[in-house]
Amino acid sequence: MDISVVIPLYNEEESLRELYAWIERVMNANGFTYEVIFVNDGSTDRSWQIIEELQEQHSCVKGIKFRRNYGKSPALYCGFKRAEGDVVITMDADLQDSPDEIPELYRMITVDGFDLVSGYKQKRYDPLSKTIPTKLFNATARRVSGIKNLHDFNCGLKAYRKEVVKSIEVYGEMHRYIPYLAKNAGFTKIGEKVVHHQARKYGKTKFGGLNRFFNGYLDLISLWFLSKFGVKPMHIFGFLGSIVFFLGFIAVCIIGVNKLHDMACGNPYRLITDSPYFFIALTAMLLGTQLFLTGFLGELISRNSQERNNYQIEKEI
Repeated sequence: MDISVVIPLYNEEESLRELYAWIERVMNANGFTYEVIFVNDGSTDRSWQIIEELQEQHSCVKGIKFRRNYGKSPALYCGFKRAEGDVVITMDADLQDSPDEIPELYRMITVDGFDLVSGYKQKRYDPLSKTIPTKLFNATARRVSGIKNLHDFNCGLKAYRKEVVKSIEVYGEMHRYIPYLAKNAGFTKIGEKVVHHQARKYGKTKFGGLNRFFNGYLDLISLWFLSKFGVKPMHIFGFLGSIVFFLGFIAVCIIGVNKLHDMACGNPYRLITDSPYFFIALTAMLLGTQLFLTGFLGELISRNSQERNNYQIEKEI
């Protein structure tokens, strides 16, 4: 199979038939063999009924229905697991991503040899309240990830070699950083294509909200930390703990030596416990010990719960 199109959606009943018809026209015009995987993220409208009707009419349509709303990353994770195409295309269900981009994205993967190609919505039809934070977010993501050639990490329109989606784990809200996840997995040929961005035709945006930018930065910090120290937490916690403990221990020794010196010389002295520096040094030793133990426990755990991507799927077709 040439292409798998994975489409996460939440309450997009107005656009699904039109979107599928558009994808079908593009695929048939280019002679692609394909499948379209709709992942219904707990929609409360008629989205799932429409997906079932499309599947009855077209054998290439597949669907996954979550029992409740989990978010875009879980939807992509389950869609990636089911995808069978040599090239996997992701796009949003709101008709803002154009299926006409699919042939060129496919060519960039199969001919140019990219592992991943991310869309770049150079001209956007979003309000300034969304575009300005998006620019700041992408600038930070480029800096932290080291992927300098991407301008739009969060663009829903992307293409992947099949090996990429089978090798990465998208969880939480990490869909924003799939290029970074791919890079950490060893897929370094990451390209970008300027894509057409259309104004939303029906309703309003379903995934995200005002808090997505704040959450995005927190996720970026988490991903950076995990990529650096996720499999070696002792290297950071053990190192910091050792430094803090050593400084506290040296401070206690200095306080003790000063008291012994004053006693030997007959100088007036006070109890060690009367000095605030003693308690500061003792606190540093305790913190250092706790940091060291945190690193040790992190080494034992080293991976999060295996249940992290256990989603309740009500139905598959």
